[in-house]
Amino acid sequence: MSGAHDAAARVYDAFDRIGAVDRPEVWIALRDRADVAAEASAVDPSLPLAGLLFAVKDNIDVAGLPTTAAARSYAYTPDEDATAVARLRAAGAVVVGKTNLDQFATGLVGTRSPFGAVRNAWDPTRISGGSSSGSATAVALGIVDFALGTDTAGSGRVPAALGHLVGVKPTKGLVPNTGVVPACRSQDCVTVFARSLDLARSAAELMAGPDGRDPLARADLALADLPAVPRIAVPLPSQLEGLAPGWASAFERAVDRFRALGHEVVEVDIAPLLDAATLLYDGAFVAERYAAVGAHIDAHRDRVGEDLDPTVASIVLGGARPTAAELFADQERLDTLGAAGRAALDGTVALLTPTTTWHPTLAEVAADPVGANSRMGRYTNFANLLDMASLAVPAGFVDGLPFGVMLTGPAFTDRRLAALAAAFADPTVDLLVVGAHLRDEPLNGQLVAAGGTLVREVRTAPDYRLYALDTVPPKPGLVHRPDETPTDTATTDTATGIAGEVWRLPARGFATFVAALPAPMTIGTVTLDDGSDVTGFLVEPYAVEGAEDITHHGGWRAYREQPAGAPA
Repeated sequence: MSGAHDAAARVYDAFDRIGAVDRPEVWIALRDRADVAAEASAVDPSLPLAGLLFAVKDNIDVAGLPTTAAARSYAYTPDEDATAVARLRAAGAVVVGKTNLDQFATGLVGTRSPFGAVRNAWDPTRISGGSSSGSATAVALGIVDFALGTDTAGSGRVPAALGHLVGVKPTKGLVPNTGVVPACRSQDCVTVFARSLDLARSAAELMAGPDGRDPLARADLALADLPAVPRIAVPLPSQLEGLAPGWASAFERAVDRFRALGHEVVEVDIAPLLDAATLLYDGAFVAERYAAVGAHIDAHRDRVGEDLDPTVASIVLGGARPTAAELFADQERLDTLGAAGRAALDGTVALLTPTTTWHPTLAEVAADPVGANSRMGRYTNFANLLDMASLAVPAGFVDGLPFGVMLTGPAFTDRRLAALAAAFADPTVDLLVVGAHLRDEPLNGQLVAAGGTLVREVRTAPDYRLYALDTVPPKPGLVHRPDETPTDTATTDTATGIAGEVWRLPARGFATFVAALPAPMTIGTVTLDDGSDVTGFLVEPYAVEGAEDITHHGGWRAYREQPAGAPA
């Protein structure tokens, strides 16, 4: 009973949060809170998403709730859930309601809706990003655990970047689009927003797989295999021009984080990808938007400016103009650009870019709705056209607002991108240990408990000295003494430094580990015999006064293994 009570309490907390944040434009329809609480209370607690709350973009069907695609004139009430929704509910997740969007999923700004412009969770004077604006903002405001969006041009990634969220855009077809109002049927993807990568990826995996109803659904997901030294591509500096103030530096910091993880970063000319991105709206491919909802807008031209957004109507109706010949010509051009783009990225595991280029205010978008929107999709528009997977992750803040980066790779490399993002989202620290934390020594369990894994055996540079400290359990102290020339000649190990091990810890585990470190032990930078630097255990110099100098043994194990009574 307590589990059911807790589940119901979480639902009531979520609805209280909806009232507290006072963002009515986030929602188009909410379920009755008592119904949601009852459903949550009845969920089998052993299910993978048991009791988690999620929101659904209102171009995705939820049985019994109207699907509007942000147009009242388009509304219908489905009898069954979309495949994606049904699979998440079967895994124990509970729907709270339907969220606002750029009408007919046409836009990257989140302002093109008669239900209101969705204000950003961090700064209400700025946009949330679209088209999945309501879904992303419901997560960013802490109302739901995760949310579903869709992505044709970047709608599952741009709002993630502007909301400090993870945005998963799977390979096209991995998640069936059954029960999804199409924007561009051949290019649409169901996407996930969450505050954690693990949850976002779990939801994406649970939705994946053909359903026997979507003719474009497919399954060929590769393992998360990565080479020992992954090569990550980044754009040329000239292709990063035009970023919002401070964003270029933030991106460079993200690149440095990947380098620090041991990845090789190479600059690549992504001009073919950027050229392909322009085809989604500026070429004949916009005809597919007309094929999706153009007949409805044509039949309701009298509602433009009232129920139908003028900018969306203009874009969709413009899709009636291209000829079949123009479409085939653009397809040929896309094929050529795709081949050039794949050649440019050959030998790399992913392309790293900023997710978007700027974070405009509501006023800036209102002043130039088409131009402002065009800037948003510079690094996102090509992914679905060229059949690529993509994943957006937070990468810090600039002037108090979220900044995000994006990993993009070939189709079916979703798990590989997730593996790269996991290391980036939860960075690791390499730590040198030389004493009681070595393998099979009494304090090694502390490293293991902090998530540590052994990387390699190493030796320090020769200008370090090791002392036996009077502690329980026994441990040594490593001190940097560059001005002291070793005079010990008992072994030749003195010339080759002190033996140790490098362990890799998650950053959070490292922080916990260091916080519990007793004096006089400390953490500093240690130079190894190959000239590289690593974070390592040291001891305050005062602690070795009067301590036995055991440097000549070449390491703690060698000292501990010396026969009893052996000469010092």
